[in-house]
Formats: sequence, structure tokens, C-alpha cells
Amino acid sequence: MRFLLRSEIERPALTSCSRGRRRIASLRSPGWGRRRGSTGVRDFDIEQAARNACVTVGITKPHLIPIKVAENGIFRLPDQQLVVRVARAGQIDAARRELEIARWLQVNDVGAVEPGGTRADFVVVDGRPVTFWRELPAHRPGTEQEIAEALRALHSLSAPDFLYEVQPFVRLEERIDAASTVLPQDRQWLRGRLSDLRAAWAELVPGRSWGPIHGDAWEGNVVTTDAGVTTFLDLERASVGPPEWDLTSTAIKHSSFGWISMQRYESYWRAYGYDVTTWSGFLVLRDIRELRMTCMAAQAAGSKPAHAAQAQHRVDCLRGRFGARPWSGWEPIP
Repeated sequence: MRFLLRSEIERPALTSCSRGRRRIASLRSPGWGRRRGSTGVRDFDIEQAARNACVTVGITKPHLIPIKVAENGIFRLPDQQLVVRVARAGQIDAARRELEIARWLQVNDVGAVEPGGTRADFVVVDGRPVTFWRELPAHRPGTEQEIAEALRALHSLSAPDFLYEVQPFVRLEERIDAASTVLPQDRQWLRGRLSDLRAAWAELVPGRSWGPIHGDAWEGNVVTTDAGVTTFLDLERASVGPPEWDLTSTAIKHSSFGWISMQRYESYWRAYGYDVTTWSGFLVLRDIRELRMTCMAAQAAGSKPAHAAQAQHRVDCLRGRFGARPWSGWEPIP
């Protein structure tokens, strides 16, 4: 069994729709990595919450294998073929909606992680929501064509009422404030960049009709099982928004970073049926995606100085210190 790491982008809080569109709930789905966080009292508390939740749903002697323990905890229950996810306190509504959207996708024949089917897949332990999910069968990262086809199916659905509007700028101010390794003048520039992009988003030119989107559709979050079923993971950012927001994630892999060739990108947009880079609003979404990736790295460096060089490199790229796109040197933040 192989598991994939979660993406770099965090979950948005709930918000009201400012443009008269339906409101959207963001969701946090189970992570699928074999990484562990720091050890200590927090880890013990999170694991104990998972154990208590297991007992609540009728699993009296849970054999928990940690996948990742940090702010949240993710554990395998190999005997039950389940994954247990312990979220932060205060995320009860988001955890509940995560299960709701997974069931909605299942009903609509769109491949996604599935609720565990226990006595109660959602319980609260000491203020922390705990959810149960079916463990994925053997799988691999989705190809560009598979991701495009999965998105085309998702984007064709009508949005359910429980979804909220996409929030492209969620937590960016907090991330910039926490970027203690970034030079003060660069942090100030990031704040200005955030303000400019908020204004650009508010004036975004019309594109394709808004509808349900995944919010973070890259190959770590869209996988294909050995049986050939393409499956969405990490539903945490599922929302209603412009389909172009999903399509931009793969487009910038070519245009901003050169991670995939033109041929691979062409196979992507042809499978979907639309090349988002031809849309006049693409540059705005590209710039927002790049800013999100930079702010994530900058915040991570604030608590883990080993990431400081990567964070500064991303800032330097955005500020034009490394020339025009595509930029090299953008490495994953574990």
C-alpha cells in the first residue's frame, strides 16, 4: 500500500459569498502520507483522541499506525482497512462537510475518498472532530490526462447547496506575518502583492461558468488505483468557483516552473477540452497560485529554518530577481 503526501495549500475557513453566488464549504480530507510530525504531548493527545474515537464507533482494540501527526493526526487501522483523521479543535463543521462532499461525489459517480462506513464516521473527542475513511487500494499519482478527465467530470456537476465560494486568499496574511526568516522589506512587498491580487480577483474578467471545483487538483491529490479508477483526495478546498482555478494548477507546472513539457501540458488541456492559458484572466490566477505557494514556504520557514532558503528563493522569483518564468529551484516543502 502506498500513500501520497498532502498538498502545500491549507484549508479555507467558511465565508459568505460576496458575489451573490452560492456559498461553499471547504473541506479537509484524509491525508495519505507516511510522514510523522514532532513527537511529544501533542502527539500523545492526538493519538489518544483517535483511540477514544475508535472505541466510540465499536473498534475496541484499535491497532493505530501513525501516518502523520502534527496539528492534525492521521492514522491507519490496517486490520479494519480504515484511515482515522483527527482534526484541530474548532473544525467540526468543516470535518462534517468533508464527509458530506465525499458522499455527494460518490452518488454522482465521481471517484473520491470514501467515508469509512463505521457505526459513526464522525465523532468529537475533547473538542476535536475525528472522521473515519476507507483506506485506498494501491494507487499512483494521476497523469495529466487522468486529472483533466476527472476535473471535466467534476466541473460538469451542479453545485450542491452546502458548498461555499472559493477563497483564494485564505490565511495568506497570517502566513506572511509568520514568515520570520523573510527580510522585512520582502514581507512588506508580499503584503502589497496580496493587496494587488485581491483587487485583481475582485475585477476578474468573466470566464467559464462557476460550479463545483476541487480547489487543489494536482497529481498528489488526484490518483489512479491499480484498477484504473481515478480518485480525488484532499477534499478540504472543494468549493464553488471558476473551473479555471482548478485548471491553473497544472498549467503553471509548465508555464511557471517547467516541471512538465509542452507536450504533457497539451495532453492535459486537450483531454479537458480547454486551454486555460488562452483566457485573459489566467495571469491573475497564475499569480495568486504562485503567491500561495510562496507564502506557504515562508510560513514553514518561520518554524523550520531549514526551509528558509527555499522560501527566500520563491520570494526572489516573484520579485523578478531570477528573471522571467519558467523558474527553476522550486522544491517541495515536506
